[in-house]
Amino acid sequence: MTRIVTFPSTGGVSRSKARAPALATFKGVAKVFGNQVTALTDLDLEIRTGEFLSLLGPSGCGKSTVLRLLTGLAEPSRGEIVWSCERPEFGFVFQEPTLMPWSDVFTNVWLPLRLAGVSKDKARPRIEEALAQVGLSGFTKAYPRQLSGGMKMRVSIARALVTRPQVLLMDEPFAALDEITRLKLNDDLAELQSSLNATVVFVTHSVFESVYLADRIVVMAARPGRAFAEIAVEAPPIRREGFRLTATYAETCRRTSAALHEAMGEAPPSEILE
Repeated sequence: MTRIVTFPSTGGVSRSKARAPALATFKGVAKVFGNQVTALTDLDLEIRTGEFLSLLGPSGCGKSTVLRLLTGLAEPSRGEIVWSCERPEFGFVFQEPTLMPWSDVFTNVWLPLRLAGVSKDKARPRIEEALAQVGLSGFTKAYPRQLSGGMKMRVSIARALVTRPQVLLMDEPFAALDEITRLKLNDDLAELQSSLNATVVFVTHSVFESVYLADRIVVMAARPGRAFAEIAVEAPPIRREGFRLTATYAETCRRTSAALHEAMGEAPPSEILE
C-alpha cells in the first residue's frame, strides 16, 4: 500500500490538486516483459485531472513503463487502468530531443500535425503558438545544429504541445542538460504549466526537480516497481526561483529524499533525519 507523506503547515499556499477528479487509475497493475523481467507489480496509482504529477525513483523501477501503459503502447500483464473518459490526446517529451537534423524548427514542430494530415499552412498558427509558449518565436528557420541543448529541448516540448494534448508525458526531459540550463528550463516549465490546460506526468531521478515542479510526488520502489510513498507539495500557485530558498522547499526535499532512500531499501543518511 502506498504510504501517504504529509507535512505540517508552513504558511505556504498549496497548489495540490488533491480534490481534482481522477483522470486515470491504475488498479493492481503489473507488467512483465517477454524476457520475464517484471517492471511493475501491484501498482496502485491515481492520476488527477489538471495536476502536475512527478514519478520519482531509481533506474529500472518502471517509471517509463507507466508512461507507455498510459498511452497504450504497452498493456498491463495483470490489473487494469481505468479512465474516467475516453483515452485522451497525449503529448510526449523524451529524454533526448529526437529532432530531424535535416529539417528546420518549424518543420520539426509540424511533424505530429503533418502525420495527422494537417497541411503546413493550416498548422502554421498552432506551430507559432507552440513556439511562443517555449520562447522560440524567432527561431522557426533555424536547424538543430544551430541550437543549444536547451533550445533543442524547447523545440521538443513545442512539438509535444502543438497537438494541444490533454495529457503531457515527460520522460526525464532535462536529465542530459547542464545544471544551469536544467534549472532555467525547470523555471520555464513551472510557468508554462500555469497556463496549460493539461495534466502533466513527469518522470525524473531528481528530488529537487520533483519538489520544485510537482503538485504531487509518487516515490517508486526499486524493481519490481510499485508506488512506495505519495507526497503532496505545498507551494505557491506559480513557482518562482525564490521558492527554492524557502523553508517549505527545503523541508519537502528532505522528507522526499528520506522516502526515496526507504523505497530503495536504504537507511536515510543521518543528516536527512536531523
